[in-house]
Amino acid sequence: MRRSRIAAGLALLFALGAAYWLLHDSTLIATILDAGALKSLVGRLGAWGPAAVIGLMALAILVSPIPSAPIALAAGALYGHTWGTLYVLLGAEIGALAAFGIARLVGYEALRGWLGERVSRGWLGSQNALMGLVFVSRLLPFVSFDVISYAAGLTVLSAWRFALATLAGIVPASFLLAHFGAEMVAGEAQQAMIAVLGLGALVALPFVVKLARDYFNARTKT
Repeated sequence: MRRSRIAAGLALLFALGAAYWLLHDSTLIATILDAGALKSLVGRLGAWGPAAVIGLMALAILVSPIPSAPIALAAGALYGHTWGTLYVLLGAEIGALAAFGIARLVGYEALRGWLGERVSRGWLGSQNALMGLVFVSRLLPFVSFDVISYAAGLTVLSAWRFALATLAGIVPASFLLAHFGAEMVAGEAQQAMIAVLGLGALVALPFVVKLARDYFNARTKT
């Protein structure tokens, strides 16, 4: 049973790799990199456009070299703040859960067989700690969304906790990217950029405060 699950997971990873190389040889990757060209392509799909946005977002999570930001910008430009955010959220959540499932299928049992009970000791065995870690990582733009999704599948974190933490953590970034795309169409990109920078400052503030507090505590002790 374990071998069949690992084989199935490896087959999925191979299929994703093959899909990326096929897309790389076509013009789709270049189109995704250009938010304007992607907006035009998705817009021509009509009623299938939202499904394309959701599918591309999920694919961008599963295949790390494919960027997700241009897709979110195109979604906002085409469907506005509310619907654009919803489509981006759905795609990112589906992609994250798929990556989590593949890692759980391929690596968790192998890791458990290698490390035994050590894989669930300490904070690695704490559902709350892992859930909090996933949530915080989703708020930080410099932490790879894709890597966290795969890495979480190698831990004991339950799927529903992972899904909840991911959804809660990606709402701000999804809204801002869709908002930025919509404002670019309306010619108000400067206001959208200010909003993006403001969110970044709010996210970074608690970490800056903690670092400063630790620094001054260390100096006081010495």
